[in-house]
Amino acid sequence: MQELTFGWEEWIALPDLGLPAIKAKIDTGARTSALHAHDIEVFGSAAKPKVRFNVYPVAGNELFTITCSAPIIDRREVTSSNGESELRYVISTSLEVGGQSWPIDVTLTNRAGMTSRMLLGRQALTDHITISPTEKRLQPDLSYDVYHTAAVRHKAPQRALRVAVLSREATNYSTSRLVEVGEARGHSVEVIDTTRCYMAINTMAPEVHYDGKRLPRYDVVIPRIGASVTPYGCAVIRQFETIGTYCVNGSAGILASRDKLHAHQVLASKKIGMPTTAFAASPKDTSNLMALVGTAPLIVKLLESTQGKGVVLAETKKAAESVIDAFRGLKANFLVQDFVKEAAGEDIRCLVVDGKVVASMKRTGAEGDFRSNLHRGGSARVVRITKLERDTATRAARAFGLGKAGVDLLRSESGPKVLEVNSSPGFEGIEKATGKDIVGMLYDMIEARVKPQPVRRRKG
Repeated sequence: MQELTFGWEEWIALPDLGLPAIKAKIDTGARTSALHAHDIEVFGSAAKPKVRFNVYPVAGNELFTITCSAPIIDRREVTSSNGESELRYVISTSLEVGGQSWPIDVTLTNRAGMTSRMLLGRQALTDHITISPTEKRLQPDLSYDVYHTAAVRHKAPQRALRVAVLSREATNYSTSRLVEVGEARGHSVEVIDTTRCYMAINTMAPEVHYDGKRLPRYDVVIPRIGASVTPYGCAVIRQFETIGTYCVNGSAGILASRDKLHAHQVLASKKIGMPTTAFAASPKDTSNLMALVGTAPLIVKLLESTQGKGVVLAETKKAAESVIDAFRGLKANFLVQDFVKEAAGEDIRCLVVDGKVVASMKRTGAEGDFRSNLHRGGSARVVRITKLERDTATRAARAFGLGKAGVDLLRSESGPKVLEVNSSPGFEGIEKATGKDIVGMLYDMIEARVKPQPVRRRKG
């Protein structure tokens, strides 16, 4: 390495932590380097623990913070210059000065009373460094302005994220894949049973609790809310939204997509193609309700049906009347839809992630079944979709504000018709049919959305 001369204070960069400019005090009397860190929190497995912390890189400005994370390499007792001992977490990171870079160990501590945000001790000062204790800033000057440039934010390092998957089925394929892929990328992924969450609702410090303890700060929540717990599950998501956690799918979009009537009203308001649909509450309106949709055969569908359950094909007017009477006798909410004959028991599932169709498959119903759901014995194969079908799927997901969605389309003579927008699509069928890493694409979106970048906190 080229020889460097340091004064007693220098500008340095810690690129692995997303800190391109920070002032450090050079202290040859200290063995260990130290970084001023706030809100230090350990997460991850006991075998590979990580630490997350906030850094205020600009001295005297605590309204400006950057969140960092790193694996823990040690925890050691450090004695400060005033003789006080403290047990600190130790991380390893790269130090950049004057165009050169080398690895150093850094302890995390609260240096709120210190002028410098960082202290460089003897261990970080390699043999190629000479110290001139009476001078300062002998290396190139940096500027805090770099934190506001798009280029720096784009190059920000990927940090370990703390991810919560809201699911009551920790062992099913989709939830297991979310854990497996997330942990393979270095993130900490926890499966949280939605129904075991409870909430402290207040204006100052809203919280989510779980099994008697307050849940930690998550970077992201991935909801997989079952239909049977939609209202409570959405209340939990809404609480995370209140806290400021990034939720892949928001509570409003999940609620709207689960209610078939509401969902079709949203689609209609955005002029997105769908089968003609009608709804009525009074039993006196049965004939008029059917007439609004058209002639038999008709589809009669419960408003909160999932996986093809509660969906009936009435092939004649008489059969439709009988099904409607039966549903009304059960005091069930339902709607009536036109049956798209030319679809011939097939539909197309488009998986939309971050506003793009990342995979699509054609689902064909089991012999004698008009429903194409894989849960009901249907089969799936890869299909090429048209630009119009792609645009329709992305517009449908966008209408509900969903980061990930399964959009089911029917191919009709008048163009693609949206049958359903699923806010908790399963990954097994479409990953096996297409051979694509859909969950990996979802994490690509999450990592892009939850990058470490400066945050300006409001006063008061």
